[in-house]
Order: sequence, then structure tokens, then C-alpha cells
Amino acid sequence: MKIVFGCDPNATEFKLQLMEYVKGLGHEVADLGSDDPIYANTAIEVAKAVAAKEYDRGIIVCGTGIGVSIAANKVKGAYAACIHDVYQAQRAQLSNHANIITMGSQVIGIELAKQLVKEYLSVEWNPNCRSVAKVQRIIDFENEE
Repeated sequence: MKIVFGCDPNATEFKLQLMEYVKGLGHEVADLGSDDPIYANTAIEVAKAVAAKEYDRGIIVCGTGIGVSIAANKVKGAYAACIHDVYQAQRAQLSNHANIITMGSQVIGIELAKQLVKEYLSVEWNPNCRSVAKVQRIIDFENEE
């Protein structure tokens, strides 16, 4: 898979460690930055790239994971889930078809973050699951005028 990363300046080292880990899992990685103190700018760039299908999935990190999640979700076609445990990492894709995950570098440690990324990247959306109608409602709402 092609995975794109972004973060705010406070999470640069955290993101770099995750990128190396994901490369080690055999994925292609790209970095859309970490220098902009306005985390929304980086989150939006990652979300736009994922929504345009330039990348399969995105991973964005800030202090809590909340702000970048909110910003990314403003981009049509971007579906970001803020995760902090293994169940959320799995369900982000399995139940919600999230194409982006966000995490807080000041909330979880790097080893847990690696485990969450591994779980998220190891599962695929099942288009026949019971969540299809729920996810479709989100997409339909997004496309309403």
C-alpha cells in the first residue's frame, strides 16, 4: 500500500519513527510535512491526497490526534478516525472504511502507535459488512447540496 504521512511540528520525531516502521512492514511511504505550526494545513494536504486516491491511506499525528482529525474530515472523500487503542484501529477500517487515521503523540507512546498502525493496515473494508448502510449515509450526506 501507499501510505502518506503528516504531522504538526510537535510530533515530527513520532511521525518519522512511524514512517520507518511502516516501511519495514513493506509499504511505500510519503511525507507531506511537519513544519507548518498550523496543523490543519498539513492535515488538509494529507486528506486531499488520500481523497484524490494518490495514496491508499493516510496517517496524521499531532499532540492529541483530535485537531488533525477534524481538519482532515473537512475534505470531501477523506474519512479520518482518531484512534488510541487496538479495537479502534481495527474498526476504523472494518466498520467505518476510514482512509485516514490520526493519533496523539502526547497521548500514546510510540510502541502502541506502531501496534495501532499495524492493525489498521492489516485489515480491509468488507463491502458486504453490516456497516455498509451506515458508511453510505455519511457519503450521501457529504454529497448533498
